[in-house]
Amino acid sequence: MAVTHTSSPTSDGRPAPLRVAIAGGGTAGWMAAAALARLTGCEVALVESDGIGTVGVGEATIPQIRLFNRGLGIDEAEFLRETKGTFKLGIEFYGWRKAGTGYMHAFGTVGRGAGLLPFHQLWLRGRELGMAKDLGAYSLNEQAARAGRMQMWPAGQGSQPDMPWAYHFDAALYAAYLRRFAEARGVARIEGRIESAEKDGESGDIAALVLDGGRRIEADFFIDCTGFRALLAGDMPGQSFADWSHWLPCDRAVAVPCETGGGFTPYTRAAAHAAGWQWRIPLQHQIGNGMVYCSEFLSDDEAEAQLLANLDGAPLGTPNRLRFTTGMRAAPWRGNCLALGLAAGFLEPLESTSIHLIQSGIARFLSMLPRPGSPAGETAAMAGEFNRQSAFEWAAIRDFLILHYAANDRRGEPFWDRARAMELPAGLADRIELFRSTGYLSREHDELFTEAGWTQVLLGQGVMPRAAHPNADALDPAALQRLLAGIESDIAATVGTMPGHANFLRAFCMPQPAKRPAATKETAR
Repeated sequence: MAVTHTSSPTSDGRPAPLRVAIAGGGTAGWMAAAALARLTGCEVALVESDGIGTVGVGEATIPQIRLFNRGLGIDEAEFLRETKGTFKLGIEFYGWRKAGTGYMHAFGTVGRGAGLLPFHQLWLRGRELGMAKDLGAYSLNEQAARAGRMQMWPAGQGSQPDMPWAYHFDAALYAAYLRRFAEARGVARIEGRIESAEKDGESGDIAALVLDGGRRIEADFFIDCTGFRALLAGDMPGQSFADWSHWLPCDRAVAVPCETGGGFTPYTRAAAHAAGWQWRIPLQHQIGNGMVYCSEFLSDDEAEAQLLANLDGAPLGTPNRLRFTTGMRAAPWRGNCLALGLAAGFLEPLESTSIHLIQSGIARFLSMLPRPGSPAGETAAMAGEFNRQSAFEWAAIRDFLILHYAANDRRGEPFWDRARAMELPAGLADRIELFRSTGYLSREHDELFTEAGWTQVLLGQGVMPRAAHPNADALDPAALQRLLAGIESDIAATVGTMPGHANFLRAFCMPQPAKRPAATKETAR
């Protein structure tokens, strides 16, 4: 029995819309469905089963998520209410360089440059002269985060401070929210288990999804959001997987939410331990927690016990254990099938990039959206470019994550000793050495992380340049001291005007009272 997911040419003679079938729901599936429904003319059906659980660990995001929500026309206050979300200004890394130390990778800029000199070169010179404080003193986001403050500036309010934000939210609630959004815009949800993918014998493309009970879902294009199982993408001809576990050897995670004491820190916390790290993600109703670790150095039972011993409050449920291999599918787009989310690969959520990689994959696909019946060569060319861009993006994020592990001074711990001694990808090794030698940084093409992000992590992990740029030596020390003090003073004054994060969130998310109808002669009587 075939489920009707078909289309015919429109009455005015336009070509029939592309029929897209999404296999799997969760965050990836419903993000894709919502975007296709809102931003394209495609006919969309999503197949999922209530009997199959989803992996809900991607609860922290980076500022780009705001672009996705804005593109859909989602109201920010409603979104935060529906997902029990909080604001996020950065990520605190505790114990990564060595035990007892910490730093923050905050969003936004750090300090102000002078001419062609970036701020970190001025900071290095100030440090040589003994007048510069920790780098975070010159970051508005970090100072606001550590003070527990949050603020938005109204549009058009002159010169506004640069303070980008992201969110913490319940990923399951976000998926449910996007499901309502997508279904209201015509997406058909089909309940069922996918048993197989029916292939075209000549091209190898997918012709239909075969569900339990013999139902068939036909489409022109298929998006695989079935998680680690990769039911569709993993079975496409010529598919392979790039395994990066020799650089990022953590292969297990255990996650559990816990009760909250009521405070909402506007930042994520990633605390290193002897064989990996633990995350803390504060939501309105609970705190998300997880332990990422390498099973070679820590057993599953030990990891769970360690996680439960380091919670803010009582656990809410049974810990969820996960197994994974770090890496990516070499060709996320193959034939008429695109892999998104965990079906495309896995990078641990150390820098909160999981949901961003779904978002960027969707945006990339929409920019290359094929037409129904496109020649095989045309589709293959688009798929090749999609895969090239994806490989660059994933590898750039991979290298940024590797930096956190490789540049450490946690001596005498086998996991960290091996990470410090491993051979790095050539591009990363060159970048670290160039920064250590000269303090020079550049952003390659459109890679995700900015110079400010790389600077914060390099310096936070103890990669200290040998000297500042020679042009910084020419600065008058008194002028440099005034510059540093002025930046710090401006930030302190701005943070001092901000409300507490909890109070701001409460006021921002509070539903607006319904407007009373204007009085008439009848109602005024």
